Amino acid sequence: MKIRYLGHAAFQIIGSKNIVIDPFLTGNPVAAEQEGTPDLILVTHAHGDHLGDAVEMSKRSGAPIVCMYDIAQHIRGVQAYGMNYGPAKIEGIDIVMVPAWHSSSMGGQEVGNPAGFIVKMDGKTVYHAGDTFVFGDMALFNELYGPIDVALLPIGGYFTMGPREAAKAVELLKPRIVVPMHYNTFPPIRQDPEEFRKLVGDKAEVRILKPGEELDI
Repeated sequence: MKIRYLGHAAFQIIGSKNIVIDPFLTGNPVAAEQEGTPDLILVTHAHGDHLGDAVEMSKRSGAPIVCMYDIAQHIRGVQAYGMNYGPAKIEGIDIVMVPAWHSSSMGGQEVGNPAGFIVKMDGKTVYHAGDTFVFGDMALFNELYGPIDVALLPIGGYFTMGPREAAKAVELLKPRIVVPMHYNTFPPIRQDPEEFRKLVGDKAEVRILKPGEELDI
């Protein structure tokens, strides 16, 4: 299995299925091209830099969108699995939607709740935190669904955790590998990922990916 960073909070998990998460590509100044045709598209919340190109991507590829139930009621012309916090098997993949501390709006209207995803595929477990602050119940994600092989964590601050908070999240989640995301896309979220690496120390392997780079797990 490999994880491909598409920039901002967009990733692909490529194994027996091709899964795209939060495909904000159009209008993303650091976006990389996706690889192949997705089988599933996961959306953590309704903000434009996460919902992004999901609907158009779904129309082109036929890949269904997995998102909060309320968001599924607002998108049209595509297949959507509207779920809520908890586990599900979708298109043969074990997916757990977990809480995130953020907001979720579309066109100025609050739509659903923000979320993260835990994806179990090909014997590996990947956690995409979405946009969130650190919170103590992250420890439950490891307890219930771990061990977590890779955690994808925002470090940009301003809208999400910064490096200090994300390093605390690593303590709670206990992943084997952590990849920072949601930073350096726009001026308010400028961060040095090396600061995050220093704060994490020996608690996990920190892999800093540039858009378009991949991690084999």
